[in-house]
Amino acid sequence: MRIANLYTDEKGESHFRDIEIEWAEERRMSLYSKRLPATGVIFRQSRADYKLDWHPAPRRQYIVNLDGGVKITASDGESRIIKEGEVFLVEDITGKGHMSEHTEGKIRHTIFIPVD
Repeated sequence: MRIANLYTDEKGESHFRDIEIEWAEERRMSLYSKRLPATGVIFRQSRADYKLDWHPAPRRQYIVNLDGGVKITASDGESRIIKEGEVFLVEDITGKGHMSEHTEGKIRHTIFIPVD
């Protein structure tokens, strides 16, 4: 399983990379990763016209899109659309950060899972 990861390099630029989630065990016809650290769960609803200029992430966190997509632009210029049902890990807590914008013009619900 792959998820997108947004991180900051030593020069303060944000970039995307893909992270492979490793399977640690299989039981009852399902694969499981190892338990990953998390410090809570935050639910968010954002407006249909959501468009946020350059900003760093407020914390290292997984973001789970529940019912809408978002376009994320890294400071190196690469953009990715993270679709409904997809997970990504934001770690660009320093530097210029990223831009984010809804792709479907509707209210979007997400879950944030902080990892620090």
